[in-house]
Amino acid sequence: MDTMNQAFEKVKMLVGMEVDEESPPPADPDSFSFMDDFNRHCTLSTKQRFYGFVVCLVAGLTCTLLSMLVFFNPVKFGITFTFGNMLALGSTAFLIGPKRQVRNKLLTLLAIILEFGGLIWYSLSYIPFARTVVSKFMMACFDTEF
Repeated sequence: MDTMNQAFEKVKMLVGMEVDEESPPPADPDSFSFMDDFNRHCTLSTKQRFYGFVVCLVAGLTCTLLSMLVFFNPVKFGITFTFGNMLALGSTAFLIGPKRQVRNKLLTLLAIILEFGGLIWYSLSYIPFARTVVSKFMMACFDTEF
């Protein structure tokens, strides 16, 4: 039973449910940031966090799948698909908390770089032979065979 409690404590720490005791709260209540204020007022139990995660994830996936029904109407498709993705991605805020989710700068930077690369690659598809030229150029630059 003791090992079960230790495992549960490790899972709680992993998902950010432990309260950080490192920095005491500032004396002036007006100096709190929005995220600190939000985190202070949102104290959910483990069960509530899990239920919130599951409900948001299922709702997001449902919206995303239902958007396929209106695929040929671009406005309705864009709205339902975007809303579904936002719900599904936002569901993880229930597990680790919004403050800890926003602090992850390395993954955010990686996602921005990948999205920018995808945008460039998509844009090159409208220029005749642009993808072929860029592919050959990249192969010439990064080819390790001599």
